[in-house]
Amino acid sequence: MEQSRSLWLKMELIWWLVTTILVVVILYPILKYTDNYPFLILNIIYIVAFVTLSRHIFLLKHTALANAQLVKVAIILLSVPIIAYLVSGIHFFQTYIDENGMDSFISETSSLSKEQIGNFIRNELILFGVGSVIAAIVLPFRLVLSLWRWKNRGTV
Repeated sequence: MEQSRSLWLKMELIWWLVTTILVVVILYPILKYTDNYPFLILNIIYIVAFVTLSRHIFLLKHTALANAQLVKVAIILLSVPIIAYLVSGIHFFQTYIDENGMDSFISETSSLSKEQIGNFIRNELILFGVGSVIAAIVLPFRLVLSLWRWKNRGTV
């Protein structure tokens, strides 16, 4: 039992390290070529949510949630506000870009063209934003399935 808990803790730490590295690698070019990037926190939330929720969808039996039935129920109940927050962030980004344009925060001293940087920012935020919304929609169904399996079969 102690060995499985130790293994779970190591896997969890490795996943959080991978997530942190992914955030840094993705956001480095954005921070390098922009001034006062207004979507930094939102972008970090999208990347972390996408990786973490996807990990729990596909690797649930290898996570801490595997045997935490009350936490699963809490996540299922909180999924609607989480989804609403993620969708409103995408809407906020689209509205800001429509009203102010990408040029409002891309620096003038960039070696790449403003269009290339703008396309990267738009595509990256939309990719992780939509991915996190989809993962947030799918995860409650996966957790309900897991709860059913736990109650009826004794598995995750």
